[in-house]
Amino acid sequence: MNYDTYGSSAVELAIGLANAELDPPDGVQRFLDAHAEWFSEGTDLQLSGRDTAAVSRTAHLVRTVALAESQDDVLTRLNELLALARPRPYATDHDGELHLHYARPDAAAVEQLTTTVAMGLSQVVVQHGWQRLGVCSAEGCDDVYVDTSRNASRRYCSNTCASRSTVAAYRARKRPGSPQPAQTQAGSLDGA
Repeated sequence: MNYDTYGSSAVELAIGLANAELDPPDGVQRFLDAHAEWFSEGTDLQLSGRDTAAVSRTAHLVRTVALAESQDDVLTRLNELLALARPRPYATDHDGELHLHYARPDAAAVEQLTTTVAMGLSQVVVQHGWQRLGVCSAEGCDDVYVDTSRNASRRYCSNTCASRSTVAAYRARKRPGSPQPAQTQAGSLDGA
């Protein structure tokens, strides 16, 4: 699955926001500081309590889109997120490459973040399908991911979670007393 660099980065920002530890007192501030490159130069990243709650709500909405189990459910949740966005796209070459930004450069930090996240996520859903968003299947992990595999078969947020799950399943099969897969006649060792 291919999509443009800015769009893919906006989706990565959305996924990062959904997976971030945003708990008070400084979780949202840490996230904003770690992603300062997303904001127009001069944007005040110090948020009020109300703005901090708005960022947390945006993170929650991204997660609900990834948890949706049907297209209708995704559309409802995605449209709720898009209703918070205030897109005012503009073209720029500030980093040496022409690309679009989704939010106006003089918008407040919350508006820039929410708009970028909502627009990036909506592009993936509309262009590549709602099934491309998911939540990790590994035990003890609930991270959101975007599936960029060719055949949309991803189940884990990372190779680490995939490997950990594979090892755990192998060990469970090898435990004494655990049910072993039935061998078919053609697959038996003695051929009988």
